[in-house]
Amino acid sequence: MNKQEKSLTMTVLMTPDMANFSGHVHGGSLLKLLDQVAYACAAKYCKQYVVTAALDQVFFKQQVNVGELVTFYAHVNYVGHSSMEVGVKVVAEDLRTDSKRHTTSCYFTMVAMDDEGKPTKVPRLDVENEIEQQYYAEALLRKQMRQENLHKNRILAIELSEDKF
Repeated sequence: MNKQEKSLTMTVLMTPDMANFSGHVHGGSLLKLLDQVAYACAAKYCKQYVVTAALDQVFFKQQVNVGELVTFYAHVNYVGHSSMEVGVKVVAEDLRTDSKRHTTSCYFTMVAMDDEGKPTKVPRLDVENEIEQQYYAEALLRKQMRQENLHKNRILAIELSEDKF
């Protein structure tokens, strides 16, 4: 049996075209890269096309600077029937000083799709060690919180027509 590919690492140099008006890397540029990393990790794991279903708990802990080397560490933490939670940790490195900082963390829910665009079954996740057991348990808690928040948001949702803007 083949070993599951649950982790992925990607490193990108932050360039001036990624900067916002303050000269730091724009959060949207990071979000795009985060989504690409989560996609690659989930697709590599399940060997299928995947789509982003949710993005939770994006924490921009520190700014990222143009010229820094940014490494994205992604890992499949949980697998349901067709969905997967991918956790991503971002570490920025100043190439002049070799200092490294944990700048961002988040959790993506990715869903595997078949050729007709319908959700499709993904392989069961093999939890192999204590760290993966912890990732799995925490992912289950986040899944429960997502479901509770979705329920609360549905209760609060108000249908707005264009004339109410």
